Amino acid sequence: MRNLRAVVCVLTCAVTTSCLAASLNPNIIFIMADDQGFGDVSALNPESKIPTPNIDRIAKEGMIFSDGHSSSSVCTPTRYSVLTGRYHWRTHLQKGVLGGFSKPLISSGRLTVASLLKQHGYATACVGKWHLGWDWPLKTGGTANDDGDFSGGFKAGWDVDYAGKIQNGPCDLGFDYFFGISASLDMPPYVYVRNRTPTEPATVEKAFHRKGPAAAGFEAVDVLPTITKETVQFINDKAKSDNPFFVYFPLNAPHTPIVPTDEWEGKSGINKYGDFTMQVDWTVGQVLKAIDDNGIAENTLVIFTTDNGCSPAAKIPELEAAGHDQNYIYRGHKADIFEGGHRVPFVARWPSRVKAGSRTDQLVGQIDLLATAAQIVGATVAEDGGEDSVSFLPVLLGEGSNPARRILRTSIVSQSIGGQFAIRDGDWKLCLCPGSGGWSDPRPGRLDMSKMPSIQLFNLTDDPGETNNLQADHPDRVTKMKDMLSKIISNGRSTPGPRLQNDAEIVMIKPVPKSRARQKKK
Repeated sequence: MRNLRAVVCVLTCAVTTSCLAASLNPNIIFIMADDQGFGDVSALNPESKIPTPNIDRIAKEGMIFSDGHSSSSVCTPTRYSVLTGRYHWRTHLQKGVLGGFSKPLISSGRLTVASLLKQHGYATACVGKWHLGWDWPLKTGGTANDDGDFSGGFKAGWDVDYAGKIQNGPCDLGFDYFFGISASLDMPPYVYVRNRTPTEPATVEKAFHRKGPAAAGFEAVDVLPTITKETVQFINDKAKSDNPFFVYFPLNAPHTPIVPTDEWEGKSGINKYGDFTMQVDWTVGQVLKAIDDNGIAENTLVIFTTDNGCSPAAKIPELEAAGHDQNYIYRGHKADIFEGGHRVPFVARWPSRVKAGSRTDQLVGQIDLLATAAQIVGATVAEDGGEDSVSFLPVLLGEGSNPARRILRTSIVSQSIGGQFAIRDGDWKLCLCPGSGGWSDPRPGRLDMSKMPSIQLFNLTDDPGETNNLQADHPDRVTKMKDMLSKIISNGRSTPGPRLQNDAEIVMIKPVPKSRARQKKK
């Protein structure tokens, strides 16, 4: 019934943002793969050797954003920005990621996409990898805290009361329903959580890279098919309702451990990463099938994106030997400040609103989901919420060239795993560090960067591969863009509104780590 009434509205009113208020709000499904590069989607990379027909279908039947970005080149920070519409570096998390037993990063009471949509009648669900921290109860009282140090496993993980209720997690941040895992699939504890409680207690030790508490029945290879089944079930259940739904579907794949099921192993003909990426595409296909089977495609907005670029764990040399470039023409990969770290696939389909086969070069960030959702439902966001989010709804509706509606993003801030900043201003990109700031060469702490320029300036239109540092030729532009970033930091926001406070002191230009070779000489 909802879908039929939405189609009637399409036939009787112009496709503009003003029409949305008179129509039914769409279902929204936000699918975010984990560690999958721009070039790993064949609709974006004509020479891709990994077929992704279902993701390509979203692109063919909707819109490609060729200049889409995560706020960070690693997991946790990106997720914070997606859900809150606020840059992650405004919190205490200045570099790196959280662990499986970390305290919550999203503060109580902060507006999220889920809480906003819930206020407007949406049923809301998060299914998959959370990785934003929550309060695990301890048997002796209090809550767990690994302080983000997950490298050796959190020894007190055995003190967690796995029968107790988790607090300050998804169900306290606007989600009616949660099913998934606490962090990356290579971080303990290895248990499924439904709403606030593990479905099975951790009673044994397992290691999917890192050792830690695990449920006896938990196996890494089962996670992607399990969360896919859960998401499809939620769609099937809610499609029968007169109210819209929102699904935030953060996948565990193709992040490590790279564990395609038997059905998919060997399918790519390259390596397990290629196989797992094909299985991710299968997951997308299952979501699209559920939408089709329930007859709700016309008024359902589906977005597919990834949290950052491809990881070196994918065995990039093997991919390249097969003729596959995981990040297409862009330099770097996961963890880097270069484009390969944070320029990500971003495709959207909404048949009743978005022109099929459309493409835009408009700069967009995943951080813009909140403002976009707010504009879709006609919500006014409080001045202390979504402070870095800019709606891309006009672009989706093909109104981006209309000056009267052109309140669009012209700059965006990115960050590497080490906390190094970059800022875009139109075609220009300024990196406030030498080297990658991450894991590719020149890698901080590994190579001697003492004689390299401390700042990098690239024109991405002329040099999308970031090979020609122009900082010495354009000192005025460097100054202008540093001032832009300084203002964005100090104002506590990048959108119009009153000045706000960051949660921590922000160091704009980080000291360059000394190379190991230089340290040894001393």
